[in-house]
Amino acid sequence: MKSATRIDRKQSNEANSKLSVEMSWWTMTGLGTAGRPWSMEERFERIAEAGYDGINGFLPGPEEAEEWDRLLAQYNLSFSVNAYPRTAEDMQQFLADAKAFGADRLHYVNAQVLAPFLVGERAEQLLRDISGLSAEAGIPVFIETHRGTITQDLIRTAEMVRALEPAKLTIDFSHYVLAGEMLQISEDAEALFQQLLKRTGCIHARVSNGEQIQVDVGSEQGEHPMLVHYKRWWKDGMRHWLIGAALGQKLPFVCELGPAPYAITSDEAGGRKTEMSDRWTQSLVLQKLARELWAEIH
Repeated sequence: MKSATRIDRKQSNEANSKLSVEMSWWTMTGLGTAGRPWSMEERFERIAEAGYDGINGFLPGPEEAEEWDRLLAQYNLSFSVNAYPRTAEDMQQFLADAKAFGADRLHYVNAQVLAPFLVGERAEQLLRDISGLSAEAGIPVFIETHRGTITQDLIRTAEMVRALEPAKLTIDFSHYVLAGEMLQISEDAEALFQQLLKRTGCIHARVSNGEQIQVDVGSEQGEHPMLVHYKRWWKDGMRHWLIGAALGQKLPFVCELGPAPYAITSDEAGGRKTEMSDRWTQSLVLQKLARELWAEIH
């Protein structure tokens, strides 16, 4: 009887869990109409009208907090922020600032831990400290898989995660595909990817082809040949997340396409401002793919 109750509760939790597709505030940089960048409120309006559930951005300063609060409420959008700690003290200060802004306003914190040369037990201890600070503050913190950070190496990250049972990750495999020049995905790489996917706390959507960090995936369903791998990873991450999902919990899926010069440009020898892809349209493609993948498993 107890076993049946546990199964019913798990099924109920999964049924009530949701996908939260967010737009990256970074992605909105410079977007506009007829050469005029959208204002702050126009960005909010565009994001809401396009069907996004929230914004992944940066912790507002005290002078902006009231405006962010007003617009988030007006457009009914959730909010998450990015942190860039080098030490546990950095993370502690950031979470204190986040609580001052209002912990109830924040869905979670995505952390790029800027300690790429920290390895072994020292790296694991830093991540343990961050996990402890997250629990103490009552704000979820997900560690992003990202080049130039504590998780910059796929093999090293998999080893760290095995030693850190509660740790949850922001999955962005574009960095590992690029760093490993993965024009094809080997069995060895796939095995490590699958280990990390079991710790999915959040997903950042961007596609690397193994030679550039961010490529155009095509229109509608996405025609890029590498997309088949990302769709599989995103779907597997969703499945793993659902297994441990609490009642009413939301899985963040962030459409995160960087502006020029992060994006590929056609004026590499010049100003590096003319993008070869349409960030807004591509973000809509990623949003559509995310909702389709979620519908397939939920």
